[in-house]
Amino acid sequence: MFNFMKKKTTKTETPQQQAERDSAVDKVLLGYEIGTVSIATMVTGLERDGEALTLDLRLPQDSNPEAVQQELGQLLHPHGITTIHMNVRLPAPAKGASASLPKQMPKTTNAMESQPSSGANNNASNASNANAEPPITKAAPTQSSLAAHPRIRHIIVVASGKGGVGKSTTTVNIALALQKLGNRVGVLDADIYGPSMPTMLGVADVKPQLENEQFVPVDAHGIAMLSIGSLLDGENTPVAWRGPKATGALMQLYNQTNWPKLDYLVIDMPPGTGDIQLTLAQRIPVTGAVIVTTPQHVALLDAQKGVEMFNKTNIPVLGVVENMALHTCSNCNHTEAIFGTGGGEIIAEQYHVPLLGQLPLASGIRAQVDKGEPSVLADDEFAQYYLDIAKNIETNINKFAKPVDDKRIF
Repeated sequence: MFNFMKKKTTKTETPQQQAERDSAVDKVLLGYEIGTVSIATMVTGLERDGEALTLDLRLPQDSNPEAVQQELGQLLHPHGITTIHMNVRLPAPAKGASASLPKQMPKTTNAMESQPSSGANNNASNASNANAEPPITKAAPTQSSLAAHPRIRHIIVVASGKGGVGKSTTTVNIALALQKLGNRVGVLDADIYGPSMPTMLGVADVKPQLENEQFVPVDAHGIAMLSIGSLLDGENTPVAWRGPKATGALMQLYNQTNWPKLDYLVIDMPPGTGDIQLTLAQRIPVTGAVIVTTPQHVALLDAQKGVEMFNKTNIPVLGVVENMALHTCSNCNHTEAIFGTGGGEIIAEQYHVPLLGQLPLASGIRAQVDKGEPSVLADDEFAQYYLDIAKNIETNINKFAKPVDDKRIF
């Protein structure tokens, strides 16, 4: 997990200083090689707690964890990291090979005090060899094994196979439509690299509060909203993170937020089928997914990949939303299918899921989200499209609901 929020720290660090230190740590890890391979490819987990850094590593069999720890400590010390904890997993020796693994690091050690006595090396090495961990064979978590959130009835993800199909605009309007139907709704912006929910909901300058080391969601027109964009120092601040750090950010936004009691948490997903989507499928109990596409052939191909991914991760697809279906000229009132026709219907029929709705290609929808007043909030001529989609979602969602354990304690 990668933290934005410090724990047990003794120094006050501004968000800018924290970002600079995180960037410096990333550069060191990217530049440090074992043999000819960057250690960044061996990191399975990373957490920074003030001046301490914890690394979960899969190191090659012929590596020396003590040397790695000491060298990293020297490289990171100028950047304010004084302690490194290393949780190291070494591969088991090949069958029939002599057991001569290098010494495995204890779970918690100090980077600047990791000078072992020479007399203890052989005994420690032999003990490590005897207790070498076997390769990971445990299957990844599945949706059926995940407990429902105790305060959230349904979690809906809004996804697309590619960018530029109006997914975030659809997400924010669906959330507002579900609220208008009398539900308690929250929005989690999982688009870590391109967060847009704060701007679309008109709360771009509002920062979430912290209570007992948990985020308090931003109140956006009665919707509980949280986004990485709410934690950045400006709309033009880039999030240049590798996959593991981005997925860690998503899980922290979900787990370390004091969500109120909600009927729906709507998650705006990034485009594609990468790390964030897989992490969500394995660690967040999702009721169902809504796929957003345009009728364009290329968009349909990518949308199909999204449906297949959810099928393979046992997340029900609640339906398909076809965006930008028709355009009506504001001058002559001529209606034209600019991106083609029937795309949403094709996917719905192919995968036996509902076509939740078809949305027009209209400048008014774009203009409303640009000024932080989406169509449903403004109650304009396009609001009814989203209300119909929300009603279609509510029609069948209960059959996919996960059982809630009211006795669960965080």
